[in-house]
Amino acid sequence: MVFAIIVTFGINPEQNLKIGLLETVSIYVLWYTVYKLISQLSKIFMNNKIVITGATGLIGTQLCRTLINRGDEVTVFTRNIGSAKNIFGNKFTYVEWNYKNPNEWARQLEDKDAVIHLAGANLFGKRWTAEYKKVILESRELNTRNLVSAIRSTKNRIKVFISSSAVGYYGSREDEILTEDSKLGHDFLAQVCDVWEREAEKANEIGIRTAMLRQGIILSKDGGALTKFLTPFKYFIGGPLGNGKQWFPWIHIADLIEIYLFILDNAAISGAVNVVSSESVRMNEFAKTLGGVLNRPSIFKVPEFALRVLVGEAASTIVSSQRVIPKKLIDHGFKFKFENLEKALNDLLKTNS
Repeated sequence: MVFAIIVTFGINPEQNLKIGLLETVSIYVLWYTVYKLISQLSKIFMNNKIVITGATGLIGTQLCRTLINRGDEVTVFTRNIGSAKNIFGNKFTYVEWNYKNPNEWARQLEDKDAVIHLAGANLFGKRWTAEYKKVILESRELNTRNLVSAIRSTKNRIKVFISSSAVGYYGSREDEILTEDSKLGHDFLAQVCDVWEREAEKANEIGIRTAMLRQGIILSKDGGALTKFLTPFKYFIGGPLGNGKQWFPWIHIADLIEIYLFILDNAAISGAVNVVSSESVRMNEFAKTLGGVLNRPSIFKVPEFALRVLVGEAASTIVSSQRVIPKKLIDHGFKFKFENLEKALNDLLKTNS
């Protein structure tokens, strides 16, 4: 270290100079000060200015923290600023966001580098009545349409628009291998994803790199599908849903966050992107592996008719079969940290097992 500092500041060690402790410390302090100054300046001039919708959800909370920790500047579009501040504190800029009134927030999109669009009504927040299905669809179609329209109105437009979507785009396809080029499904969720993505693609029409992330089932200890599975397993009544033969497209939350960053920073990626682990498993294998990690049996199947009694029409989506392959991510060199299901579950549940 001392040698590097001497060379950095133009001192020739061959001159056989005797550098005392005080001089060495002074040089080090000067070097460290310059280093910190350069680091701060690089953050000012090299960071991304990013707008995020849906920031307080499962994905958004971790993504926002990751972005701010790497030096990006984050603006949170939220329906409830007070609630968002309770989660994030004063690290971000907050904008009250009612997607039905873009005139109130459109100017906040000026001079930004990217928009990451995560907002949308919880798919399984309520029973799929005709009224709630309308809420699910509108919260993705209209809010994406108005967001892209507002981006179009800006003078200094963003460079990249990333919108979440879902593997539900494909519908239930049994054993068919599904890549980003596979055809659209026919059920309600497929229709929702289709409308959602077509609205997002309008950003591409105005010259903005656009990516739609068809996300699989997110595994996280902080919420989502995994936490729903844990309760029956902990009481020794866990098991697969449906007949257990359906493919279960999963993704570890940590890999999901890294994928958002990977796409944000990689100008070569656009269009639909399958966001699932590279290891495909069936529901039976998922349930058996989860039981093994928790040291619990996995023998109590929940048939589809029972799910239908509990949740209605959404049951068919819950037990749908989607053998999804993350072809585009693999082709662009993304490295998954959690390709193996057992490793992923152990990482998430090691404090709870």
